[in-house]
Amino acid sequence: MRTQFGRHSYRAFPSKQGGLVLFIALIVLVAMTMAGIGMVRSIDTGTMVAGNLGFKQSAINSAESGLREAYQWLVDNAGGGGLSNTNTGKGYYSSRPANEPDWTDADTWEDAVVLAPDATGNSVSYVIHRMCTQPDTPYNGANAGVANQCALTASSTMPGAGGSMSVGSYSFAGTPQVYYRITARTQGPRNTESYVQAMVAISN
Repeated sequence: MRTQFGRHSYRAFPSKQGGLVLFIALIVLVAMTMAGIGMVRSIDTGTMVAGNLGFKQSAINSAESGLREAYQWLVDNAGGGGLSNTNTGKGYYSSRPANEPDWTDADTWEDAVVLAPDATGNSVSYVIHRMCTQPDTPYNGANAGVANQCALTASSTMPGAGGSMSVGSYSFAGTPQVYYRITARTQGPRNTESYVQAMVAISN
């Protein structure tokens, strides 16, 4: 008696996936995307900061031209009482302000001298204040009976200024130099603004 056994084929079925690998891949992809965006923004910010610093330095350098121009005007008009009177057409005030101006206020620069824009697009303006208490008065004069007080390198009441400190030594009386304050403002690209002040002493 022949017994016939049937042949059966067995096929392995894949185990059911829970989607864990896909979830991890998505997390990694999001993390890499965020890292890339952060790197791009960091580079853009660094470039912007470097550019702003460059514009700021350019504005400061341009302000130097305003200081030189104002100083030259003082030198050209010194002597003979040429600096005793206010000249708003040249941005010059013969006395210091009673209160420190708000340099960011446009009205403060109403009488300022404005130079032609330079090659970098910076526009420079300046004002000059004589560091004296009385306007339109010689540095050693008086206004309505009030003596003018100025910041000087040497007081005219001290004839020995500049001489040797030893007893019995020779001394000399020089012409006092009055101090002037020059304030320069630069307005440039990207709304760049820079303010520079300098004190200079000019003989009268």
